[in-house]
Amino acid sequence: MPEPRGVSQTSFLTLPRAAEYLGISPNTLYVWRHRRQGPPSFRMGRRVMYRITALDEWVCDQERADSRSNRALDPLNRKPQRRSKAVK
Repeated sequence: MPEPRGVSQTSFLTLPRAAEYLGISPNTLYVWRHRRQGPPSFRMGRRVMYRITALDEWVCDQERADSRSNRALDPLNRKPQRRSKAVK
C-alpha cells in the first residue's frame, strides 16, 4: 500500500523510541503517561504513539516554563518589590 503524500513512517514514535528521542527512560515516560503528565500521546491500535512534532513542542514548552531557560521568568531579573506599609 503506498504511503500518503507528506506522511513519513518516522512522524510517529512508539513509547520506547519516544523515550530514547527525549533522552529519558521508557519507564519515566510510561509513568508520565499514566499520571497524564508529559508529552501528549495516543493509542494506535494497541501501541502508544507520540508525534515527533508534539514531542518537540512539549520540550519547547518545558524550556519556556523554566526560569533557568527563560530569562523573563528569572526572579533575579525583576526589580525588587517594596513592601506595603502596614495599616494600623
